[in-house]
Amino acid sequence: MTFMLLALAAEEAGHGGPTSPFEVNFGLFFWTWLVFGVLMFVLWKFAFPAILKATEEREQTIARQLDEATRANTEAQTLLDQNRKLLAEARHQAQSLLAEAKAAIDKERTAATEKTRQEQEALLDRSRREIVVERDKAMTELRREAVDLSLAAAARLLGRRMDSAADRALVEEYLSSLEKAH
Repeated sequence: MTFMLLALAAEEAGHGGPTSPFEVNFGLFFWTWLVFGVLMFVLWKFAFPAILKATEEREQTIARQLDEATRANTEAQTLLDQNRKLLAEARHQAQSLLAEAKAAIDKERTAATEKTRQEQEALLDRSRREIVVERDKAMTELRREAVDLSLAAAARLLGRRMDSAADRALVEEYLSSLEKAH
């Protein structure tokens, strides 16, 4: 559009032929400044306020986005720190639980070992008592048989039957004295 106006201004100036670039044409100079002034006025009135408004809005949008990005970055950093703390706490708790589990296992193992040892001792004591009881029974039975054999041997030697309680008491007393001597 500017080019067309300049061409019109050149025609009105009356020059039909080519002009030198070093030649000053005041008509062209006047119309160039007039077109420039009108164009600047139109731009100043209509285009510059719209461009300025769009630029300011864009600047405000960028500032808001920067503020939001800064806030989001701060929140993300805070969340990252919280997550790290939670992770450290979780690791600590897991280690504590493992230590407690190991302690419980050791305690249970010790208790089971002690219980087994006590059961073994109880079994040994019971076995010893049973052995003593069985030994005493065997001794009593052996004495009774020894008395019966002694009486039978004495009856053969004497030729008569020895059944009386007094004879039996005499043999038992003799066997008791032999046991005490050993």
